[in-house]
Amino acid sequence: MFGRKKGQYDLPLEPLLYRGVSTKVPSENLSFRVFVATWNVGGKSPDRKLDLDDILQVREESDIYVLGFQEVVPLNAGNVLVIEDNEPAAKWLALINQSLNKAHNVPLRGPRSIASSGGSLVFQKTSLRKVSKAFRTESKRRLKSCNCPTDLERKNGKEFCFRCPQSQTNENEFSSEEDEDGSSNFDTNQIKYGLVACKQMVGIFLTVWMRKELVQHVSHLRISCVGRGILGCLGNKGCISVSMIFHKTSFCFLCCHLASGEKEGDELRRNVDVVEILRNTQFPGICRTSGSRVPEKILDHDRVIWLGDLNYRIALSYSDTGKLLKEEAWDALYDKDQLKIEREAGRVFKGWKEGKIYFAPTYKYSDNSDSYAGETVETKSKRRTPAWCDRILWRGSKIYQLSYERKESRFSDHRPVCATFWVSVEATEDGSRKR
Repeated sequence: MFGRKKGQYDLPLEPLLYRGVSTKVPSENLSFRVFVATWNVGGKSPDRKLDLDDILQVREESDIYVLGFQEVVPLNAGNVLVIEDNEPAAKWLALINQSLNKAHNVPLRGPRSIASSGGSLVFQKTSLRKVSKAFRTESKRRLKSCNCPTDLERKNGKEFCFRCPQSQTNENEFSSEEDEDGSSNFDTNQIKYGLVACKQMVGIFLTVWMRKELVQHVSHLRISCVGRGILGCLGNKGCISVSMIFHKTSFCFLCCHLASGEKEGDELRRNVDVVEILRNTQFPGICRTSGSRVPEKILDHDRVIWLGDLNYRIALSYSDTGKLLKEEAWDALYDKDQLKIEREAGRVFKGWKEGKIYFAPTYKYSDNSDSYAGETVETKSKRRTPAWCDRILWRGSKIYQLSYERKESRFSDHRPVCATFWVSVEATEDGSRKR
């Protein structure tokens, strides 16, 4: 691992007392550990041997996992213009489940095409929908459509809402698809984490997992997609947003892939992408079933975490960047980081926070190598100035970052970036958390 990992932040007392188990805190608040990761996987489909344990830091056992990917499929015309391939996303779900529920893996009671005798998914051709259903807890299976307004769909984004409290709808009217197609769920008494949400838009893939006992406190789960790719609207670039109410606190998780390019001025295109994502992401504001009002826009939420391949580069030449890399002069490099420059100038992400970077740039690496592309004669044609393309930012009160680091995997030309947060949530009247 490059650079420092610990001692990065001055934190309030509460996070320092936190020891990996959510606890009851004053003022009817609950605190939870939230793990966030972003990874551009370069259009490569994983095999079953890929181990995500270290990347997901499974030994620390967070309460919520927010995992975003970019380029889960190659960004070719077939995937962008014709039909997206969701088989790789299904494989990523299987690998995530394998890590999060490793000690609890049990066989599925369903088709052999998605189950093995050991409980992990066989990497055979199957649909993302079928695989994602297999990883949902019994509670999540009841997060059914709630008749929210459908007239809010936009040509460059679609919104969905699931499960509203005090619903008068008969659950029998929404029989689960698992029962309809003959497939079934895990033995939910034996899994530790359940899948709360997952969505793919071409190469962007966002998935949210949660301790199974917490899922019952999730309501108004909604998803919005905004395309910012070809013609300014297709999904090869853009953002997926997940909105939900957890206890009484609203959350929004965003996974994006912004405009690429390292020419001078390309950072302005990325700024525009951010502005358009904030403007066009729209969630249904009133649930017809419960009559309650919920956040409609990203900035309306109490806690927001934005992750992804933001594609901001370092405003230095390849040679000057290389010299600072050899010296591990992260501060000097960070001073030339485009995202830092644009934020400080007030041109993008005003009011957002990002942890200090103490690790090497995460892009671009040669295939299966720890060397940046262009460092050898063979890779010179693919040379890019190394950059911190992969970032995690947040907005809102009572959210504290505990760590911000990169992980070492040679799977793609990007290194995954991870962050852990301590988040305070307003509890429901009967909300409690077991130690």
